[in-house]
Amino acid sequence: MPWATLRYLIGEAMYGGRVTDDYDRRVLNTYLKEFMGDFIFDTNQKFFFSQSDFDYVIPYEAEGKEQIEQEVDKIPLFTNPNVFGLHSNAEIQYFTNSVKELWVNVLSMQTSDGGGGDGINREEYISKVAQDIQDKLPDEFDIFNIKKKFDVPVPTQIVLLQELERFNILLTLMRNSLMDLKRALVGEIGMSQALDDLASCIFNGMVPPNWLRFAP
Repeated sequence: MPWATLRYLIGEAMYGGRVTDDYDRRVLNTYLKEFMGDFIFDTNQKFFFSQSDFDYVIPYEAEGKEQIEQEVDKIPLFTNPNVFGLHSNAEIQYFTNSVKELWVNVLSMQTSDGGGGDGINREEYISKVAQDIQDKLPDEFDIFNIKKKFDVPVPTQIVLLQELERFNILLTLMRNSLMDLKRALVGEIGMSQALDDLASCIFNGMVPPNWLRFAP
């Protein structure tokens, strides 16, 4: 078997060409060197691709297509993360992210009817929630007068002032975007993509990504 050629074809041409990160390509080529060679067919020393919850081996004894298919059917449907050298927590993280993605996709397919659960339509519900958020927003911090209270600011006070500046940016963004959204809902201004995304997040009960980007 021309293993070197196969490793190059898979690791550099077919799949490696799609890998944009050099470290990822190095991992790919390391796997190929570990699992592609004459040693996997050594009958004296059986080669195990992994022994995590199941012995992953090449079925030497299988003869014919049917026996090989039977051996393949024995492989667990759900693979332990340790097979790929990952911690068991990787599986928890994978399922958590999958459920979150599924939930977000289900929410995004909601219709515009019955958003608030009290008979109002989507636009009315978004406008109501936007107004509720606006009413709860605090005033921006008066950083100038706060600075005057500090004679010579110590490092923790400097950090505090920097955080207050960031909070002011976030408060201004939230207040202006909510105001524009309410105007767009009644047709005073056009509904941009950013405002439409904000409306969808409010309707689905999620924090808008552009707010999170400026959150301290």
